[in-house]
Amino acid sequence: MRRYSRITGTGSYLPPRRLSNADLVAELATKGVETSDEWIVERTGIRARHFVADGVYSSDLALEACKRALQAAGLQAQDIDLIIVATSTPDMVFPSTACILQNKLGANGGAAFDVQAVCSGFVYALTVADAMIQSGAANKALVVGAEVFSRLLDFNDRTTCVLFGDGAGAVVLEASDIPGILASDLHADGKHVGILCVPGHVANGHILGDPLLKMDGQAVFKLAVGVLESAARATLAKARKTEADIDWLIPHQANIRIMQSTAKKLKLPMEKVVVTVDQHGNTSAASIPLALDAAVRAGQVKPGHTLMLEGVGGGFTWGAVLLTL
Repeated sequence: MRRYSRITGTGSYLPPRRLSNADLVAELATKGVETSDEWIVERTGIRARHFVADGVYSSDLALEACKRALQAAGLQAQDIDLIIVATSTPDMVFPSTACILQNKLGANGGAAFDVQAVCSGFVYALTVADAMIQSGAANKALVVGAEVFSRLLDFNDRTTCVLFGDGAGAVVLEASDIPGILASDLHADGKHVGILCVPGHVANGHILGDPLLKMDGQAVFKLAVGVLESAARATLAKARKTEADIDWLIPHQANIRIMQSTAKKLKLPMEKVVVTVDQHGNTSAASIPLALDAAVRAGQVKPGHTLMLEGVGGGFTWGAVLLTL
């Protein structure tokens, strides 16, 4: 009998500090940076985001999301034998945020590692976990997206600092004899490194380069719409499905215009698109599992629904996963 993997629980967590556009505009004004709620909403669809407090790290956000996912799945942390954390904002250079999270959960012993594919990270991590479960290398996995992007932002650059937020989302993925993950499609093209990056690193006790986020918004937008459509279509073809089989599109929550364009290309009405970017901003690798959990808990996404998850991020990376919940 063939072995599959299936999502059995979802969870998410947002830090308590919520900044509306008005809050952020007021803070930026103290730095001499001018913007407005109207400007932000018109270009991005974002109305609010959450920022962590000092001393709070990606593993802390991940811990709360994982507790909720485990509770939803009816499991204990000790049942988990694989943890994959997708993050671009790890707690430290090493060890991995996954190992730190594993210890905080009390789930020690199984494999634990990070995946770095920026905003596509959760799709990458879910694909890896699915492969490991199908192969028999793991039985019960936590797949997590967790980010504290607020610490990478240049608050003198209104074109980027208004876009991002902090948060975490997680799913429990378990071995099953019923198909859950139906197909996936992953890609990267390193020649686009420069259009979205944080070009700094630590050396000899100092930060070399620039440790703040840089983005060519127009280039990212143009590339994102095309690759998201191609990844979704390739994934559908692998699963022998069509757009008509998709109950919900859950894209990376970067920009409402990208999401609308992708839905249009896939001939899906916006009523079938899960949208949380207005309240969360762009939480990078956390955005897809955050949106998934929000939709599950709101009763939008139900067991038996077929979901298309897709992300695109720095690297340049992109990918999609088709699954039945």
